[in-house]
Amino acid sequence: MSFQVKATQHVLAVRDLEKTEQYFVDMLGFSVRFRVEGWSFISLGDFHVMLGRCPDEMPASDTREHSYFAYVNCEDIDDLYAAYQQRGADIFQPLCDKPRGMREFGVATPDGHRMMFGEDTEQAGGR
Repeated sequence: MSFQVKATQHVLAVRDLEKTEQYFVDMLGFSVRFRVEGWSFISLGDFHVMLGRCPDEMPASDTREHSYFAYVNCEDIDDLYAAYQQRGADIFQPLCDKPRGMREFGVATPDGHRMMFGEDTEQAGGR
């Protein structure tokens, strides 16, 4: 089998599309790639998300531990964490080193979708 994954896009059902898009842009530093009726396509570098308006759906926060949707491997995690703190992002797990060799923190969206940001401690200079 010869194929190559070029990119991934996470699809999130959100109750208030405009509010959620604004949160991703203002708090998390995403940019809007484009919009079509009921959808917003946003990115943070190579991390792509499709936000879809679903006002009558159960919010992700009601799924509790099943609300995780992404783990984002990144560089300069301390700077990213500081920026998110300064902007007032909803950080549900503070920055910490994990025994599995990752330095990570967690952020939640207005609907309660959770994503983790992590950096390999080997790449981060073995903190």
